[in-house]
Amino acid sequence: MQTLTRADLCEAVHEEVGLSRQECSSMVERTLELIVESLEKGETVKLSGFGVFQVREKRARMGRNPKTGEPAAINPRRVISFRASQIMKSRVHGAGA
Repeated sequence: MQTLTRADLCEAVHEEVGLSRQECSSMVERTLELIVESLEKGETVKLSGFGVFQVREKRARMGRNPKTGEPAAINPRRVISFRASQIMKSRVHGAGA
């Protein structure tokens, strides 16, 4: 199993668009920066045909220390969730068959 990296994305953009590698790298980096900046502000990021990134607020709650079994307070926090689009789900499902 291979992992897709930023360098792979930059190379793919370079091959598809034909701009210099440095320009493609800047485009990929800026795109990722915009996504992160939007999520930091609590905004939803929707990429049509790909999916939706959302920031969710999780409330404080009581949990358990898995080692000792003792109750432990879990602080409120923000988490990022991703929901794949139907197009993405069907493509991934079809690729696994």
